[in-house]
Amino acid sequence: MSDTERQPSPLLELSGAVAGDGIDAAVAAHYGSFNLEQRTLVSGEGFVDLSHRDVVRIAGPDRLTWLHQLTSQFFEDLRAGEWTAALVLSPQGHVEHYFAGIDDGEAFTAWTEPGAGAALIEFGERMKFWSEVTLSLEPELATVWRPGETPAGRYSFIPRASLTAFVDAAGPACGLWAFEALRIERGEPRLGLDTDQRTIPNEVGWVPGSAAEAGPGFAVHLDKGCYRGQETVARVHTLGRPPRRLVLLHLDGSENRLPTLGSSLRLGDREVGFVGTSARHFELGPIALGIVKRNVPVDAQLTVDGMPAAQELIVDPEVGLHVRPLR
Repeated sequence: MSDTERQPSPLLELSGAVAGDGIDAAVAAHYGSFNLEQRTLVSGEGFVDLSHRDVVRIAGPDRLTWLHQLTSQFFEDLRAGEWTAALVLSPQGHVEHYFAGIDDGEAFTAWTEPGAGAALIEFGERMKFWSEVTLSLEPELATVWRPGETPAGRYSFIPRASLTAFVDAAGPACGLWAFEALRIERGEPRLGLDTDQRTIPNEVGWVPGSAAEAGPGFAVHLDKGCYRGQETVARVHTLGRPPRRLVLLHLDGSENRLPTLGSSLRLGDREVGFVGTSARHFELGPIALGIVKRNVPVDAQLTVDGMPAAQELIVDPEVGLHVRPLR
């Protein structure tokens, strides 16, 4: 099954389910009330169906060494059962792929954005050389998310055929709109939606302050050998002042609409960035993530699609670190 043939989730058959749109159309946006569903997740209950995300499996005796050499993450000492996230960068340090997953001692299984799995595997196949690794898409595995001990919660993989039964075990099911509102509040970007082809890890909070701070909320490890794009990441980490920065936008709630993905962020008549994902938060109202140029004052009032947008700091413009990183 190819990425474009991902089947709608069986949970769309649940009472009140309303499908999402765009690349999220294969799962439920909500099951009747996205505000109540947000409150459920905040209380530590329920789960979110993310079965539209691509799942990639990397097996073989060389898999961790190969991933260590290829990506921004430290894989060589990854313990079985430990979650981690990683990036594949261009030679200039621009983010090309993001994935997060877990090793079970025999294979590393990871989720990536809907439709991104085939390109990740294609890249991996070109870079195998003599390494003993095998890569495959796993359409029969589904990604789910549950609230956890940290605000970032916890991901897991279950058989796609078990999704309906999972409602009885871990329910209630909460929709993607609730999940997205809480993710945006945390300042967690989605690759390809909250980023563009020029994004470097330092701009969006994927780099820890030090190797000692490394954890599953970060996709870069600062204490490892050379990998493609490392020079850019290391230079900006050392000198600070990344070219752009991720911000949380508090939108004017007087209009019953959200900005269009990719719309320009403006400071007066000047274009200073773009808006990414947006949602309606049950406490904060309409919010969004955006990327703005570093020299935009942190207290400047911006506009997007004709709506006022106040900034809240996510990535510090001087040091390029997430101001409240999730570990």
